[in-house]
Amino acid sequence: MRVNYNVSAMIANNALQRNDNLLSESIERLSSGLKIANAKDNPAGLAMSRRMNSQIEGLGVAGDTTNDAISIVQVADGTLSEIQEVLQRMSELAIKSSNGTLTTDDREAIQEEIANLKDEINRMAETTQFNGQAILDGSFDLKGYATVGSNADTAVTDSNISVVSYSDVVEAGQYQITGIDVSYLHLTGSTGVDKKGIFFENNSDQNIKITKDGEDYMPGGLTATINEDVLTLADSTGKKIQIKIDEHFNGTINLDLTAKGAMKMQIGANEGQTIDIRIPKVDLTTLGLYNLDLANEVGAKEGIQSIKDALSTISSIRSKLGSYQNRLEHTSSSLDITVENMTAAYSRIMDVDMAEEMTVYSTQQVLSQAGTSMMAQANERPSQILQLLQ
Repeated sequence: MRVNYNVSAMIANNALQRNDNLLSESIERLSSGLKIANAKDNPAGLAMSRRMNSQIEGLGVAGDTTNDAISIVQVADGTLSEIQEVLQRMSELAIKSSNGTLTTDDREAIQEEIANLKDEINRMAETTQFNGQAILDGSFDLKGYATVGSNADTAVTDSNISVVSYSDVVEAGQYQITGIDVSYLHLTGSTGVDKKGIFFENNSDQNIKITKDGEDYMPGGLTATINEDVLTLADSTGKKIQIKIDEHFNGTINLDLTAKGAMKMQIGANEGQTIDIRIPKVDLTTLGLYNLDLANEVGAKEGIQSIKDALSTISSIRSKLGSYQNRLEHTSSSLDITVENMTAAYSRIMDVDMAEEMTVYSTQQVLSQAGTSMMAQANERPSQILQLLQ
């Protein structure tokens, strides 16, 4: 028996320290609710959970942007719905004006209402905004640029010739249109109605060709039609290119179609997880109503078909917006489910099982109490040796 070094007390102290450390860790897990409270607890698990948490946070933001996209579509669709109502009223007036029982004064009164309705269509299209951005002015449609000249490298820009629109199935690239021969008319009618438009000369609609990379594009069934000052080139596969021409023209048009410009919405937590929302430009030109004049019987009868075509155009745009909204709503639901499942996985990695940890805590607490008691006993042993000296 020795008194200089109390080895028993040292052993008890080391054991007490280990138990106390384990008890402190258990208390930390219970108080924080985390199984991995520090990097040393599970380095690999911590790295995995941090990546997973970043993904969860990103998906939450993506869910917000998806809902913003739905709101944009709803705002645009709401305005288009009202434009359809205006067009319906215009259709009623066109049918009424085509009636032979009306006088010139009657038709002029109808034309005054038509002029106001046309102005209202433009006003609604120009002022419909989301977060300060106009959404029906073509800002979020696919962009295309036109130049004139037989040599694309030396072609020049003509402010009177521009790309109005083209369909989704038209690929991005450089195109050349030959065979166009149109005359341009711009005048003010007897009622003060401004009119403009182009018409084919020399059966040029039969001679128009589109080439891409030196090969015919739409070789099988290219059709060329004119609506006021817009030339539409289309085929049976859904490819369609619309060009606005406001001058006499007989030459070659070069097109640079970018297939870019649609509103890009982030619908995921990673790069490239986007959806493009394309909202075409809506105005009197794209609807083919710039020249609408119901002040005479001939114009009224022509206006019936023009308004019908405009209603069809708006219905087509609304249909596309509706498909976007359906897709976005499915995307939003998918994001919610993904966040739910990833949060559950994250919780399994990071969150402590309170019942299991409470068992560990109770065990460590008992061991700590036992260690404290044994430490006291070990510290008493040297004093017991003193009895040998009495």
